[in-house]
Amino acid sequence: MKTEALFQKVEQIKMPIRILILVGTIVLLGGAYLWFVYIPKTEEIAETKQRIAQLESRLRRAKVRARALKKFEADLAQVEAQFREALRLLPNEKEIPNLLRTITQLGSDSQLEFRLFRPQRVKAKDFYMEIPVSIEVSGNYHNVALFFDKVGRMERIVNIFNVSMRPVAPRSTRLITNCDAVTYSFKGEGNGERPAKKK
Repeated sequence: MKTEALFQKVEQIKMPIRILILVGTIVLLGGAYLWFVYIPKTEEIAETKQRIAQLESRLRRAKVRARALKKFEADLAQVEAQFREALRLLPNEKEIPNLLRTITQLGSDSQLEFRLFRPQRVKAKDFYMEIPVSIEVSGNYHNVALFFDKVGRMERIVNIFNVSMRPVAPRSTRLITNCDAVTYSFKGEGNGERPAKKK
């Protein structure tokens, strides 16, 4: 009975009012949907897009750093290889006497007569030491050039500086040659060990 009475009351409502009620109900439901569902989801989507953009930016930066790290590691490996080569070329303190004996032997093999072989004062540099030796030899020009060539071909680094030549006598082909032979050693190698590498 109550339901029939309700329908009768609804039938008595005029059509324009029914339309207004329907439109109002639709607007109310639409507004509720927008307020409680659509707007929060839109904000959540916007925040998610922003987070995705931030993550993509971080990912790009990470990829750039990864490429830079690979290049750095390759450069580091190259520098370490060069450092090991330098260690191989520079004698340590224990090897210096043997190196100097080798130089005198090269002079003798080049048919030079040693008139002077005097180690000079060691000169400290940033991370290595210069070990100069004053040399005076007697022999012809070809033999002196041969000696210098042999010294230049040594595995260890030995440089020849301050070369001067004068004949033993006027018009003599025999020369007295003075020069400084300089070899190098890393600092702090009293025990013959190589210095620790700095990264």
